[in-house]
Amino acid sequence: MSSRTPRAKRRSPRGGRRGDEQERSAGGIVVRGDEAIVIVPTRRGAQGQKVLALPKGHVDPGETPDQTALREVREETGVDARIVEKLGDVRYFYQRGGKRIFKRVTFYLLAYREGSLEDHDDEVEEARWMPLAEAVEALSYDGEREMAERALSAIVPDR
Repeated sequence: MSSRTPRAKRRSPRGGRRGDEQERSAGGIVVRGDEAIVIVPTRRGAQGQKVLALPKGHVDPGETPDQTALREVREETGVDARIVEKLGDVRYFYQRGGKRIFKRVTFYLLAYREGSLEDHDDEVEEARWMPLAEAVEALSYDGEREMAERALSAIVPDR
């Protein structure tokens, strides 16, 4: 029997363990005054429940995360926006087909420019405006609630 202690699992430079599949996505919090856009995706949560989320999606080849965020917001909400600032990254793991996937989602604070929430794509059941302070509590995922809190702090700096 060896007296060596087990080594820690090696991490890849991008955050997961070596051998983990990696995914990159980007999205945004579109604000207008003190409101933000939230969506109810047609895809359900892990237990089959409806979720309240922020618009986001996969970074396509040759696309930067900020380009992805603007594209995904347009597709999933029907509105055009402009980037105000990067809010940060949400990192997590999930399982797909028995494989562990490391995912990083970059979120941006976006300012509403134009468009109608009625023009969202078929991946979204509903897109609606909600007070940003309410979204901080109502979003289904911890990381997205944290990004909403950062957005709220950015637009109301005394918080």
